[in-house]
Amino acid sequence: MIDMHVHLRDWSQRDKETLAHGMGVALGCGVDELFDMPNTAPPLTGRVAILKRLEDASQCNVAVRYHLWAGVTSDYDQLMEVVKLHQELFPRVIGLKMFAGHSTGNMGLTEEEDQKHVYQALAQADYQGVLALHCEKESLLRPDLEKSDDFSSHSLARPVAAEVASVKDQIRFASEAGFKGHLHICHLSSIETLLLVEDARARGVRISCGLTPHHALLSTVDAQQRGLYAKMNPPLRSETERSALFAALLAGRIDWIETDHAPHTLADKEGGASGIPGFSGLLLLVKALVEAGASEKLLMRLLGQRVLEVFGLEERTITIVPYDELSLRSLAAAKEYPFDSFANLRCSP
Repeated sequence: MIDMHVHLRDWSQRDKETLAHGMGVALGCGVDELFDMPNTAPPLTGRVAILKRLEDASQCNVAVRYHLWAGVTSDYDQLMEVVKLHQELFPRVIGLKMFAGHSTGNMGLTEEEDQKHVYQALAQADYQGVLALHCEKESLLRPDLEKSDDFSSHSLARPVAAEVASVKDQIRFASEAGFKGHLHICHLSSIETLLLVEDARARGVRISCGLTPHHALLSTVDAQQRGLYAKMNPPLRSETERSALFAALLAGRIDWIETDHAPHTLADKEGGASGIPGFSGLLLLVKALVEAGASEKLLMRLLGQRVLEVFGLEERTITIVPYDELSLRSLAAAKEYPFDSFANLRCSP
């Protein structure tokens, strides 16, 4: 299986997880190909850090195909450098990532002019690869509504409206700049966002979207249980949103499942850090899909085939973990982390 959205930490964040540990747990869950996000410490925004990360991953001796996303900034020279790295090192450098809003790592480009500049520079450079997007419009966030003792309030502080507005912006900015690449909307949390993606696709825009296990299986009701530490960006949403997204996934309207695996220490989570481990949840989502009647063809598409297609990677066999192993492997993965929102909670759609 392929997971195109993970945060494996390491380097100055080794207390959260190492590359070897993350790849090992992924492999134990049947994931043999990973795309690592750039908000590492230091971030993957330049040649030195990117080459170092690729070298470190190659030294882990885990049978996982490792790729990384190069992060973008508003600096023109930096944008040209990562475009060149993508050209030179693809598929190891699988694509570019823009945080259209702050999340863990503070790599957000929050100003519209900076976001427009990225699309203009990438169009000028004739970049035609994938640009992955974290979409939350900073001006619509409501940090005043955040309550430290209630993680469900995170959905009020980072509302659906912020995601929807940001996705609208990115589609418009890309079109106005003549961007020739493929837009990928990461970890959508609202059915309204999906409708925007579907509308853009119908108009000929090269665009895809992914859904995480936590947005498919958990809701703000679960986030109220503080011991689950179910806080992430974008946040969990209402049961209405969750069930609609699960139904859309089952109907084949979403391109693929992506875990957004993002481990922290327990102390970090107690302090309100956003992000949760994702591999155990992936297996629980596969189990829920099977029980809801998902066909093998759909599972193969959601767990790798569509990724291969969008990124232009060589066709290969996608092997799904057998149904009778899903629960046991999920529990084994959960035990590898100091907390896991799925470890003590079993959700059904």
